[in-house]
Amino acid sequence: MTRSALVRLMAGSFALLAAGVWLGGLLILGAVVAPTVFREVPAPSSADAMTIVFTRFDKIAMMCAAIVAVAEVVRVRALAAGRPEARATRIDVARLGVMAVAGTLAVVQGMWLSPTIVALHRDGAIRGLNPLGERLERFHGWSETCGKTESLLLVALVVLIAHSLTES
Repeated sequence: MTRSALVRLMAGSFALLAAGVWLGGLLILGAVVAPTVFREVPAPSSADAMTIVFTRFDKIAMMCAAIVAVAEVVRVRALAAGRPEARATRIDVARLGVMAVAGTLAVVQGMWLSPTIVALHRDGAIRGLNPLGERLERFHGWSETCGKTESLLLVALVVLIAHSLTES
């Protein structure tokens, strides 16, 4: 195995692991943790707990997005170093596009949606109750949509990264 191929394999492996952590975290939080906490823990303690959990996970998701992005840059540079005539394939472009959109959504979630939800909760908003609660409901809906979209994109990203590793 050439040095270039080894670097691409290692970078791809890091990208796959980071995407897996990111996707797994989203799925566990959305499908297990949030429904359980909101069902079993009385309000407002349930919201207090979940704002902490989601805020912490947002940092993990953004870090995973950064790791995937750096790994992809390393892979592209190693490919160019190993085969100067190499060109990006449609799958490479798709992988980079999916990664960019998913990463952008992680940043939107971590830098805008979650902080707004935390602030609304701190101000006493109750979803659906009065204008403040209606605003919280809207942001919560956007946050759910963001998380679901990220999850779908990350499934595609994991498949695309895994596929590219078979070609290394």
